[in-house]
Amino acid sequence: MTHQYLIEIGLEDMPAHVVTPSLQQFHDKTVAFLKENHLDHGAIDQYATPRRLALLIHDLADKQADVEEDVKGPAKKIAQDADGNWTKAAIGFSRGQGMTPDDIVFKTIKGVDYVYLHKAIKGKTAAAILPGMLDVIKSLTFPTRMKWGAYDFEYIRPIHWLVSLLDDAIVPMKLLDVDAGRTTQGHRFLGRPVTLGNAADYVAALKAQFVIVEPAARKQLISDQIHQIAADHQWQIDLDADLLEEVNNLVEWPTAFAGNFDEKYLKIPEAVLITSMKDNQRYFYARDASGKMVNAFIGVRNGNADHLANVIAGNEKVLTARLEDAAFFYAEDQKRSIADDVDRLKAVSFHDKISSMYDKMARTRVIADLLADRFGLSATDKADLDRAASIYKFDLVTSMVGEFPELQGIMGEHYTQLAGEKPAVAQAIAEHYEPISADGALPESLVGTVLAIADKFDSLMSFFAVDLIPSGSNDPYALRRQAYGIVRMIAKHDWPFAVAELQTTIADALKAAGKTNNLDFAAHLQDLNAFMIDRAKQVLQGQKIRHDIVDAVTVRADADLAGILDAAKILSAHADDTDFKPVMEALGRVLRITKKQQVKVDVDTAKFENPSEGQLYDATVATAKKFDDEPTEADYQALKALADPINAYFDATMVMADDQAIRQNRLAALLQLAALIKQFGDVSQVIVK
Repeated sequence: MTHQYLIEIGLEDMPAHVVTPSLQQFHDKTVAFLKENHLDHGAIDQYATPRRLALLIHDLADKQADVEEDVKGPAKKIAQDADGNWTKAAIGFSRGQGMTPDDIVFKTIKGVDYVYLHKAIKGKTAAAILPGMLDVIKSLTFPTRMKWGAYDFEYIRPIHWLVSLLDDAIVPMKLLDVDAGRTTQGHRFLGRPVTLGNAADYVAALKAQFVIVEPAARKQLISDQIHQIAADHQWQIDLDADLLEEVNNLVEWPTAFAGNFDEKYLKIPEAVLITSMKDNQRYFYARDASGKMVNAFIGVRNGNADHLANVIAGNEKVLTARLEDAAFFYAEDQKRSIADDVDRLKAVSFHDKISSMYDKMARTRVIADLLADRFGLSATDKADLDRAASIYKFDLVTSMVGEFPELQGIMGEHYTQLAGEKPAVAQAIAEHYEPISADGALPESLVGTVLAIADKFDSLMSFFAVDLIPSGSNDPYALRRQAYGIVRMIAKHDWPFAVAELQTTIADALKAAGKTNNLDFAAHLQDLNAFMIDRAKQVLQGQKIRHDIVDAVTVRADADLAGILDAAKILSAHADDTDFKPVMEALGRVLRITKKQQVKVDVDTAKFENPSEGQLYDATVATAKKFDDEPTEADYQALKALADPINAYFDATMVMADDQAIRQNRLAALLQLAALIKQFGDVSQVIVK
């Protein structure tokens, strides 16, 4: 016999972004609870609206399976004294199993008698186990929590009702002053409370009270309604997936509608219109058949079509107010020049321990110029980069960005275009914020990429200089994300970026330019270097590179980030080769024997005592002449060719000879080879089978 079990948490309206992850968490913890309690079940339907999280468990077992087992205890000689009386050990063992010494039997194992208890454990019923679901409800975690009333209990929003039904029977539980029952709530305005006769009635009963509890069905209805509106007006509507998800989690009974705004607002940049509609009001925007934005929007109300004209009028009024503000800010911003706004950045703090935003731009300009030379940018790109770096933060003081912070960079690009700046300069200003998330889009232009790297590396050096270094999960200035973004951009272009050396070079350049702002850039050189290498590890792990290869290529404190990434890719590409094992073993042997060795003598070929020494040395010298600064496929093949000479060398040569001069000479020769191998890291850490 199986059952259906419904559990519903009724709440005040949750933030939209919390609904979906909370439902998934509720499901996962319920599955874990059932597994832990050995209660078999079938499919679990997941339901959610802004006011509820619910699960309907199908084919739930009537009870746990009965269990019979023999439990082994102490040896007989410990369980009984010389007179055959039970000892404390036997009494304690049987009591711990919920039995008495009278239940004990003996079994002989390898000639020794042991105490055994035969236990027949009757499985608990589902009805007896399910009240424990209260602990699942209480264990849910949320990004923000609140208290209510006089209770210390915290949750995403106050809990108003609980439904807990095993078929048609209430499974009792109580949270604060809320007793679980069979009554749920219909739509806040259109519906009434619903008393459920059976768990299976849940979806249909709530639909009759204007609540669609299935998220997928609700989302499909919204999509269908919007597509119908688009078809009626011959519009093109971008059904942004994130916005659709958000809107879906704001309503229980969706009704889409179209509204309009004055055509004069179409003179405002599209980005501002879209932000006003999409981000601020949760509206979808529309375009005509040619792709031109039209003066219309599509919203979704939480209700039916009754009095929809009033709803549309109200939404139009709210949007018009926002657009009127935007039009005013747009006009005001154009009364000032870019130079005026750049000068105003002197009064804008980047951080009170570091400098103004104006000073940050000055440092970034120096760093960008240095990187442009290293990355081999053309004279034209260098000129565009220098211009972009001298103004790229100016839009932070514009009225538009003050009202819509999410448009920083975007408005900078637009205003520079209006001012007649070169397209490359405008594009770089928009791109320097990228990537805006760990896996976000990277800048498309070379100028934008270098500006993004320079800006982010200045932030890293500056925050580290004043001891504002991320620790644990604490990273208020998103330095990990910025460093990760730098590594991704370096990887995309395979540009040289030796962090340890670069910090010193930049610090010297800033000092020469008088742009240090009294920051001690030498304070945490190694800390920042290790921080960046850790981000390189994350990038490689995200590419599914083997952990041992990642560890091997990231051991060098002076390593170039591009070199680390290249070495990992090359080693990973050859990891399945039939000769990978002998090659790694040979190269690793050289690294192990030279580890921590410091020899200051030149190699003297006259001290070689067997042909293998000369052969390996000559091969090393020849390889070094054509070795690249950073790992390449050709370098790997060159080292691979040395595997046989290395093995022959060790077969014929005792490196640690008793003669000090011979030993030093051999180590000096091997250290030259080790220096080449180390371009790929410490390959002795690579696991080979």
